[in-house]
Amino acid sequence: MKSIIIRPATKQDGKHFLSLIDALADYEKLARPDRAARRRLLRDAFGKRFDALIAIVNGEAVGYAIYFETYSSFLARPTLYLEDIFVLKEYRKQKIGLRLFRRCVAEARRRGCGRMEWVVLDWNKSAIRFYEKLGAKQMKEWVHFRLTP
Repeated sequence: MKSIIIRPATKQDGKHFLSLIDALADYEKLARPDRAARRRLLRDAFGKRFDALIAIVNGEAVGYAIYFETYSSFLARPTLYLEDIFVLKEYRKQKIGLRLFRRCVAEARRRGCGRMEWVVLDWNKSAIRFYEKLGAKQMKEWVHFRLTP
């Protein structure tokens, strides 16, 4: 029987946390974080710039979620922004991603957030189906922009 634990990531999880971020970069066909970015990730995760959850199965780190707050001027409430949610391929379809997601939803409620938001790559059809099955709505009227200062 598998023991699945979802809990806040700690400094002691740093090596595993970075390994999971590397796995997500590989999955999304992106460059892995360089040495300086890895130092910033560890500093910011455990220095409270953002929050991170880690999924542990039988003692092995197999998934994570990163989230932080933004703010909605129209709702006059915080928004929980889900930056990453990822589970290693061999552990998918075991409801670990669902457990990570539900933990984020519970945290949004606990914080009094008016909503939760995230983005999904358009080619990631399994993620899109996952979120739609949970009742999430694709925001087609909003166009995503990015500027690198």
